[in-house]
Amino acid sequence: MGEARSVTVQSILFENEPGGIIRAAEAVANSARLARERGLLSSWALALGDCGTSPTLDESHLARIRHSVEAQGGTVVHVYFGENLGHGGGHNRLALQTRSDLLLFLNPDAVLGPDSLALLMVAVGDNVGVVDGRQLPLEHPKDYDSATGETSWASGACSLTQRHAFEAVDGFDHETFFLYCDDVDYSWRLKLAGYSVRHEPAARVFHDKRLTVDGDIVASPAEVYFSAEAGLFLAHKYSRPQIVTSILESFRKSSEKSLLDAAAEYDRRNFSGILPSPLDPHHRVSQFVNGNYAMHRY
Repeated sequence: MGEARSVTVQSILFENEPGGIIRAAEAVANSARLARERGLLSSWALALGDCGTSPTLDESHLARIRHSVEAQGGTVVHVYFGENLGHGGGHNRLALQTRSDLLLFLNPDAVLGPDSLALLMVAVGDNVGVVDGRQLPLEHPKDYDSATGETSWASGACSLTQRHAFEAVDGFDHETFFLYCDDVDYSWRLKLAGYSVRHEPAARVFHDKRLTVDGDIVASPAEVYFSAEAGLFLAHKYSRPQIVTSILESFRKSSEKSLLDAAAEYDRRNFSGILPSPLDPHHRVSQFVNGNYAMHRY
């Protein structure tokens, strides 16, 4: 089975509902208990980084979280940043607070399955840089090899990475990606560095999503904007100028303010010379398929 390893479970908060954070912490503690019983987990911590305009958790909330975590041999790290660092920026800052072997990036509204931490720990061995779990009730449609778990990228909603791999590629590119595509970029840079990226479908995580009557995900204007912006930056960073041009033309013809603003921000960064240097010119690891970053199963 190998030597037991230490894990830090990291969640970035931004004005989330405290009850949901407590519920997620209880599920993490239970999953950690089972991983320890299997001899996989040596020590662990739950690290919460708060990007909210005011603290999301008060002392009574933190007391409940500590009770659940400490009952299963873990510790709690809580940092109020006092600024919105975004998803990758928050995780980068939080990773500096601990020295565990592994880092589990987990959305604060994601509820980890009982055996999911153990399954992810088994999967992230040898030269595997990062492995993600299966999201329920809406499973991500990105393709993966049913035998090896190999996949294009691992979702930051629930993914376990080896710290040495995280440090080898300098973590998330938070200067380019504020909210979306930082996990795609992280996965692709790991591949360029020689690591593999895996999906473990048996490691379940409940990640609630709101749907419209047509089955579409409900997205706020901010989510639309940051997703659109990230798509432009990702295409630029992975040497796809034709895709950048096509997206910009589409956005500039749109009447939706979020898309027009995303195009304007790309133009601003391009004019200022602060776009990232392009990578993967021969397209060895990056995938752009019908507007997605992997082949989709459905």
